[in-house]
Amino acid sequence: MDNRTNLDDYLAGLGISDADDLAPLPTAPEVAAPAPAALEAAHEDPRAVLERFLRGLTARIDPTLSVTVQEGEDALEAEIGGENAARLAGRDGRTLGAIEVIAYTVLAKQAGRSDLRVRVDVGGFRKRQADTLSKLAERLAVQVAKSGEAHELQPMPAAERRVIHIALKENPDVVTESVGEGAARRLIIKPRSYGP
Repeated sequence: MDNRTNLDDYLAGLGISDADDLAPLPTAPEVAAPAPAALEAAHEDPRAVLERFLRGLTARIDPTLSVTVQEGEDALEAEIGGENAARLAGRDGRTLGAIEVIAYTVLAKQAGRSDLRVRVDVGGFRKRQADTLSKLAERLAVQVAKSGEAHELQPMPAAERRVIHIALKENPDVVTESVGEGAARRLIIKPRSYGP
């Protein structure tokens, strides 16, 4: 059995392999930049690309899962539903995060849209997580306002920090600030009258 063929077939089924379209790389003199119109014609509708990829992925995991993709203001938003959908989130949403990264890569490659964000939710996991973070933010805001001392949270992904920033944006007693770099970036909740 040829492992490459099996892998190519599997990846093609997921919509992330174009092994059939591969041609030998041209030598240096033959390389020329394609015309912009040719590039646009080669790319597919981003929503269709994302939906096809997620349907292919979920069909292999659990054929009973459903996929819907909608265009939001700044992102493509996909919802994977079904009786066992929540299990697809994985521990602490890690599997879901990996699915988003792969989906973004597929979108950038096949639709030529590296500027679009991709948000995927499974079984309402992201919504429940956002509700929990919003409640935590409100409790911490009350604590910070009473004590007059800033509270620094553990490092967290940008999407989670964003939920807290939004939850406390209109709070008259506190302000939020993200500090740090990369995976160590964390959020600080400070009293509005907090000095430097």
